[in-house]
Amino acid sequence: MRVSVLETRDVLYDEKAIKVVLPGREGEICVLDFHQPFFYRLCKGRIIIDDSFTIAIRDGVAHMQSNELVIMVEK
Repeated sequence: MRVSVLETRDVLYDEKAIKVVLPGREGEICVLDFHQPFFYRLCKGRIIIDDSFTIAIRDGVAHMQSNELVIMVEK
């Protein structure tokens, strides 16, 4: 899937990935290729991409559609 992590003025990550773990208000969610569409509110925690790239965030939202995950965050 294509993963983009965006901050107000910066692109933090924009590449293909197999697995993304997101910190959410109801707990963590693991997103894999071809996950069903969703819109998810994020909370303070870490986004983990392919078990090798980590981004600490304070807040954000994630949107999955057509095998593309767009994550907008506040660090």
